[in-house]
Amino acid sequence: MPDDDIKASLRAAFQGRVLDDADTLAPHLTDYRKRWTGRTLALVQPDSTEDVARLVNWCRERRVAIYPQGGNTGLVGGSVPDSGGHSIVLSLARMNAILDVDRYNNTLTAQAGAVLANVQEAAAHADRLFPLSLGAEGSCTLGGNLATNAGGIQVLRYGNARDLCLGLEVVTPDGQIWNGLRGLRKDNTGYDLKQLFIGAEGTLGIITAATVKLYPRPAAQMTAFAAVPDPHSAVQLLSLAQSYLSASLTAFELISGPSVELVLQHTPGARSPVPAKAPYYVLLESSDAESAAHATERFEALMEAAFEAGIVTDAAIASTLAQSASFWQIRHHLPEAQSIDGENIKHDISLPISRIGEFIDAAQTAVHGVLPNARIFVFGHVGDGNLHYNVSTPPGADASAYQAMRNSEKAVSGAVYDVVARMNGSISAEHGVGQLRVGSIGRYKPANEMAMMTSIKRLFDPLGLFNPGRVIAAN
Repeated sequence: MPDDDIKASLRAAFQGRVLDDADTLAPHLTDYRKRWTGRTLALVQPDSTEDVARLVNWCRERRVAIYPQGGNTGLVGGSVPDSGGHSIVLSLARMNAILDVDRYNNTLTAQAGAVLANVQEAAAHADRLFPLSLGAEGSCTLGGNLATNAGGIQVLRYGNARDLCLGLEVVTPDGQIWNGLRGLRKDNTGYDLKQLFIGAEGTLGIITAATVKLYPRPAAQMTAFAAVPDPHSAVQLLSLAQSYLSASLTAFELISGPSVELVLQHTPGARSPVPAKAPYYVLLESSDAESAAHATERFEALMEAAFEAGIVTDAAIASTLAQSASFWQIRHHLPEAQSIDGENIKHDISLPISRIGEFIDAAQTAVHGVLPNARIFVFGHVGDGNLHYNVSTPPGADASAYQAMRNSEKAVSGAVYDVVARMNGSISAEHGVGQLRVGSIGRYKPANEMAMMTSIKRLFDPLGLFNPGRVIAAN
C-alpha cells in the first residue's frame, strides 16, 4: 500500500493522534546525543491502554515495526527508529496521568507517559518521596525509566527503577493487555513477570502504567563535597560512611579533578566547593529520618574520622539547601560541560566496588595504548559501582583529532570493556543497550545467556516488531 493509504488506515484504527509533518517528527527521529537519525511513517500518540492495544494489533496485521519512545533522553539510541521509514514511533506523551497515590500503602500509580518530575511532585504533595532522580527528570517519563531500568543518584539507598516498581500494565506484541498493577510487596504466586519488561527497552512489551514504591520524606539531609587523593581513598571513604551513616547514606558520587575543572570552565557562575584542586572528589549525601541535630552529629563524626584516617584532604559541608544545591550542580552540569567541550566516547560501566580504583588505573593504561593523548573524565555513582568513563580529545584539538577519535571509538571501547570484563563488571550499568551496544554484549555475555535472551524475545515477539535491532541484534 502507498504510504498515504497506510496512514489513512492507521488513523481509522484507533482514537489517538497520528502526526507526520516534518517539524513535529524531527525531535522524535534523532536521539539525545544526535548520533542516530531515523525515518518513520508517523508519530502515533494513543489516548489509552486500549488505544495502544488496537494500534499493536493494526501493526501486527500489517507487519509494521513499533519504536516506543518516552522522553527520548536515552544515551544509547534505543528510542529512535531505523532508517527504513516503514515503522512508526509510539509516544505515550498523552497518557501522562497520576492515577492514584496511596500514602498508607506507600505507593503511586501513574500512566507511562508521566514525566518523572511530575511523579516526584505528586509524591511530595502526599508528604512522600519517590526517590528516582536523574539529570533528565524534567523530561524523561516513568515508562521510559522502567523500560531502561534507570538508575540515578540514589540507587545506593533505594535501588534502580526495577527495585522501585511493584506492578505494571503492559501491552504485549500479540495485542493483549496484561494488568499487573498490584501494590504488593509480597506476591509469591509464580514468575515475577514484570521483571521481564523492566529493562527490556520496549523489545518485549509496551509499558502503559506502573505502580511504584514511595517512602517517608527525610527529616533532614546533609551534603558534603570532599577532596580525596585517589579512587582507592574514595572507596575507603565509602566504607567508612556506611559504618557511620548506615542506611541513611543515600548518595556517594566520585568526580575526577579534570571533570570538575571542565564544569568550572564551561558553566557560568560555577565554583568549586573546596579551594584547593585535588585529583578526585566525592559528593556524598545522607537522609536522616530522626532530626537535623542527629544528622549533623553523625555526619560531622564521619568527616572527622575521614580526616584522621588521611582519606580526605579537604571538605565542605553544606549549611543550607542552596549550598547543597550548588554542590550538586557540579555533578549535574558534567554532561552538559562535556557536550560543550566537544565529542567524547561514553562508557557506562559497573564494577565490584572494591575494584573501582584498580579499574581506573588499568583502564587509563589501556585507553592511552589506543589514543595516547586522550583526556579521560571519570565520574559516577560509586556507591553502587557505576562509573561513567568518558574519553575526549586533547584541549584545542582540530578536526583531524576528532576524526581520529571517531575512527578509534570501537578500539577504545573494546579496550575499556576488556578491562571491565576482567574485573567481572558490566559494559552497561544504567544507560541500557539500545543500538550503541547491541553488537558488543554478545562478546561479554556467556553464549547460553545470550541464547536465553534470544529465546525470550522470540517467544514474546515472534514477528520482531517491537523495537527491532535493540538489545537483541536479530530476531
